[in-house]
Amino acid sequence: MKFGGTSVGRPERMHQVKDLITRSTEPTLVVLSALSGTTNALVGIGEALATADKILAKERIDSLYAHYLNFYPELLKSPAARTNAENILKEHFELLNILLKISFNEAIQRDILAQGELLSTKLFHTLLEEFGISSALLPALDFMSIDENSEPELGKISEQLKVKLSQHPDQRLFITQGYICKNHRGEVDNLKRGGSDYTASLVAAAVQASVCEIWTDIDGMHNNDPRVVDRTRPIAELSFDEAAELAYFGAKILHPASIWPAQLHNVPVRLLNTMDPAAAGTLIKAEVAETGVKAIAAKDGITAINIKSSRMLLAYGFLRRIFEVFEAYKTPIDMITTSEVAVSVTIDDLSHLDQIVEELRRFGTVEVDPNQAIICVVGNQVAETKGSISAVMDSLVDIPIRMVSFGGSKHNVSILVDAQYKVQALKSLNEGVFSW
Repeated sequence: MKFGGTSVGRPERMHQVKDLITRSTEPTLVVLSALSGTTNALVGIGEALATADKILAKERIDSLYAHYLNFYPELLKSPAARTNAENILKEHFELLNILLKISFNEAIQRDILAQGELLSTKLFHTLLEEFGISSALLPALDFMSIDENSEPELGKISEQLKVKLSQHPDQRLFITQGYICKNHRGEVDNLKRGGSDYTASLVAAAVQASVCEIWTDIDGMHNNDPRVVDRTRPIAELSFDEAAELAYFGAKILHPASIWPAQLHNVPVRLLNTMDPAAAGTLIKAEVAETGVKAIAAKDGITAINIKSSRMLLAYGFLRRIFEVFEAYKTPIDMITTSEVAVSVTIDDLSHLDQIVEELRRFGTVEVDPNQAIICVVGNQVAETKGSISAVMDSLVDIPIRMVSFGGSKHNVSILVDAQYKVQALKSLNEGVFSW
């Protein structure tokens, strides 16, 4: 069971989480994010230290400390529990204050970012103790690891986690941190933004869990973006492949990488709402029977790159050389389309854009279109379902389309539009594709 920052961000919500986890009839491993707002605050502290602005860093540390000093008295009532919480806060904020006196580097930044999950899990464990609920706190830094390419070492994670669990043979409830891990150098590191979902899926795969529950503040994955589209609805069931497409192409409820560990070991994933535990949510599993369009998502911050070369496109190995440029700069490609004289690709990582464009100019004329958005239409066998593609294209008849990627997956049709048309496209597709 994984609970995000909003699910533990207030004392009363942390109490809700306590009630939810104690309803389980199975041995349960709970993964917690940092309290909402904490990671952003810690990023701000690191940014101030990176620019050697120690006065600003100190102000930000003190502001975050004040937030926690207000938080724990509402969470805990007994003098013993409150004393324990005071000591926890003192320990972690003393560390942050010590970092003010040390030369800043990336390793220190990662140490700073780890404090949020360490604080939330320790405070939650204290809450359970206050209510006499037996549990074991398992430090994620003792078993969660990534290799030199920042990829989780699932085999090693499984071995180390099973050793830790075996040390508590009579325990049925375990608490650990999401997001944080150790890297191949043994340093504190993390699974990047949204990494608590990733942690939960990795842990579920490692212990062959009966289910991986992701608890957030929305009742499952919706069939469109509820922030900009009216009358969206939760999806009852998705396949792993469908969920992976939606997560990658913009559905914010789920971290894009968090599907593959569960899929690899066939662990069902449930997306549930902490604020409405009775809601059915979304079940993600190996196969689903329903076909046709199920959901639409959008991915912002996309840049399209067009390479035009009548001389070289048909030459043997041309596409390979194009891809090698992106590989050299570790820049993933989202979409690709080709014609007889040109190839277009999209990327969302712009950190090496200038170098990539310079190298691509060896092959022909290069055009760059920034500020694009990918609209992703997902469903089981969507490309093969009669009428689906025509309904999608008819819905977008008034919107200029830059690229279409169709046929690479049975579950996905991707359409590139200028970012200014994203909301219009989502609304038009909602009206044109879904029957209410």
